Amino acid sequence: MPGSKSKPQARLRKAVVADAKPIYHLIGQSAQKSEMLARSLSDIYETIRDFHMCEDDGRVVGCCALHMTWDDMAEIRSVIVDGSSRGKGIGTALVRRCIAEAKGLGIARIFVLTYIPLYFQRLGFREVSKDVLPHKVWSECVKCTKFPDCGETAMILEKL
Repeated sequence: MPGSKSKPQARLRKAVVADAKPIYHLIGQSAQKSEMLARSLSDIYETIRDFHMCEDDGRVVGCCALHMTWDDMAEIRSVIVDGSSRGKGIGTALVRRCIAEAKGLGIARIFVLTYIPLYFQRLGFREVSKDVLPHKVWSECVKCTKFPDCGETAMILEKL
């Protein structure tokens, strides 16, 4: 229609330093509902290069991080989409971007610790024992207030 303004599309991109506080607030809102584990603002700043973002109309509405853990393994973490933007495929698009990035880096396996295993199963992940994950994972787990009974399910995607 002439003269009408079309709404800008949600845009996926790598995170920049200015995204740290919006990421922190997005994760914090979800952590308060026990949907995911909280992350400190300093941790987000330290790992900002891990994050992919979804921005809609200038507002951060989703994020997902790919964190290297070993020579052939990475972790997908901090997958969250704002409640008002859920159900639009944003989370799936962000996870797929992280999987593509891992492939490009030559990573053979990706794992996730999740409260929603069915979501990741639909993306090709399978449930595994936490014992098969690298010991480095546990160095972060022991810092968690929910350790050792966080209730998260370990899942893995292999042969990317």
